[in-house]
Amino acid sequence: MTTSPVLKPAIVWFRDDLRLRDNPALHAACQTGVPVICLYIHEPTGEGRRPGGAALWWLHGSLAALDADLRARGGQLHVLAGAAGEVLKTAVDKIDAGAVYWNRRYDPAGRDIDTQIKADLRARGVDAHSFNGSLLSEPWTISSQSGEPYRVFGAFWRAFQQRTVEPPLPAPPACAFAPLPEEAAQHFSYPTGLEPDPQRPDWAVAMRADWTRGEAAGLACLQDFLDEDLAGYADNRDRLDARTTSRLSPYLHAGNVSARQLWHALSARQHRGMAAGDRDAEKFRLELGWREFSYSLLYHCPSLHERNLQPDFDAMPWRRGHEDLGAWKKGMTGYPVVDAAMRQLWATGWMHNRARMIVASFLVKHLLIDWREGERWFWETLVDADPANNPASWQWVAGSGADAAPYFRIFNPVTQGEKFDPDGTFVKRWLPELGRLAAPFIHRPWTASSTQLAAAGIHLGKTYPFPIVDHKIARERALAAWRSLRS
Repeated sequence: MTTSPVLKPAIVWFRDDLRLRDNPALHAACQTGVPVICLYIHEPTGEGRRPGGAALWWLHGSLAALDADLRARGGQLHVLAGAAGEVLKTAVDKIDAGAVYWNRRYDPAGRDIDTQIKADLRARGVDAHSFNGSLLSEPWTISSQSGEPYRVFGAFWRAFQQRTVEPPLPAPPACAFAPLPEEAAQHFSYPTGLEPDPQRPDWAVAMRADWTRGEAAGLACLQDFLDEDLAGYADNRDRLDARTTSRLSPYLHAGNVSARQLWHALSARQHRGMAAGDRDAEKFRLELGWREFSYSLLYHCPSLHERNLQPDFDAMPWRRGHEDLGAWKKGMTGYPVVDAAMRQLWATGWMHNRARMIVASFLVKHLLIDWREGERWFWETLVDADPANNPASWQWVAGSGADAAPYFRIFNPVTQGEKFDPDGTFVKRWLPELGRLAAPFIHRPWTASSTQLAAAGIHLGKTYPFPIVDHKIARERALAAWRSLRS
């Protein structure tokens, strides 16, 4: 009589893939039929960039949602703390795991950690399997004929479109789960379990009102976008005064939904001949393409958030305008569209993409402040603060990045506001002190008469600031700084 071999359990290591559907690592582990233990490792002193406060808030809610989804299937998400290599080594030893599964990361610190962990596991006889769970196509798969990475988006996108995007995977139909031994949980358990929302002060109150975190919420957001906002997206996506964008970026960043799910949801909608036309769907696909391009830049330029991709900008004579930087962060520049966007960011952890370009241009060009200051503030305050999109986008606006907007393209915050928020709806929502000002003056309150200002209850310099810099003067100063690089 022979005895059945004991099946060693497998560890699924979740990171920025906090979902059950289209999760290649979870899918592969469950298909083996062995018991599975699901881990998330919080690395409070780990290498690389620590998430900012808003992104951590989103992460904690996503972990709780994933834990609930796993519990509904008989499992659990174990949130542990410590250096990933040490935590995994101990967990593997305590449960006698036969394999560890995860989806790949592309930031430099994450890649280095994962490479070392994979080598250590295999040296100990433990299988280590990694997958693409985040991107439509991984950075090393797209290159020019000379083998070099693309630095121009148009060429990158043309090469990308020659590839096929794999269809998303379903949630595993069944999975056997194993418990985490108590001694392993006690040794590395996160001190407060799944981190609660902030209490004193409760700076996330507007975020909770604006967002629901987790996979189910992400899929619902995707469906709402397809049903309500995709039609007309190409023409309306820059408008600030209505819901004209998908708002999917934080779900995509945390991995509550995947890029493949978005891509193929668009395809399915087009194939069914729904209201949204090809132009709208292709415009949204283009935004996914910029995300792919940003990750290619990060993979090939690991210091993307620290160094100019164009070395000429190393000599840019940035100002040390601490007071101006503070006014920008607080939404007190005196330019309503800039201030409304910055207050929206602080309250909700999110900002419309057109608004991001406006406020970034204002910081870098009107105030002549280093783009890295703005990138760091966005990193701290955005729920979708992404290691690739965030620095790549800031460098694009600053003119120092790959295929960047030229530095001499300087947004006029007044005309930008009048074009994309013509009635002042967006400004009045976030700047209630201007709520009674008539539309012709909402984006330039300093041009209203004293009588008009008094009737609106506005006292410039007290209830709302004068502009901290004149547009014409700021523009000339920025162009002079740019010309100094060329000379």
